[in-house]
Amino acid sequence: MRLFKLTVWLAGLWLVWIVLTPSPQMPQVSGDLAVGQLRIGNHRLQTLQPFQLGEAMVLGREDYRFDRGAQLSPTDLALGWGPMADPQVLRGIEIRQSNRWYYWRTDEFPIPRREIERHSANMHMIPGNAAVASVLNSLKAGARISLSGQLVSVEGDDGFQWVSSLSREDTGAGACELVWVEHLTVLP
Repeated sequence: MRLFKLTVWLAGLWLVWIVLTPSPQMPQVSGDLAVGQLRIGNHRLQTLQPFQLGEAMVLGREDYRFDRGAQLSPTDLALGWGPMADPQVLRGIEIRQSNRWYYWRTDEFPIPRREIERHSANMHMIPGNAAVASVLNSLKAGARISLSGQLVSVEGDDGFQWVSSLSREDTGAGACELVWVEHLTVLP
């Protein structure tokens, strides 16, 4: 019984700490991404290619504070576009995110499996400025957005490496986009 009370007490303290800890602030940025010399804290970003989504639906969002990537990307967005932004299609698909992964499940395919894979993705968002960070913090599932920026690779001073996928044809490990978000707009 004492172990149970201690566990409940510690869980309560942890919850209070999570609630009262401020959201991550924009880290110190120096350099210019256009010439490949952008540094964020102890990380160097290298552009891989421009990236743009004219219109996408937020299928889910997951915030991170404790994993290694959270220093750069505090939020992942599961995004859908084309048929994966259609509420009729989404009604039959269960979406969830966990540990930097995006999962979907359906009992009956409303569209072919390959269309689901090609029109949705988990994206690790690196806010490029305070305005983007503010919009990113306000997003909820169901929001329609437009975004542009750069797909990037990251190298930490400690050897940490994180590289964006450059294809919408891939699935599984390494298929997520790592996006330096320069513009992010919520659409009506």
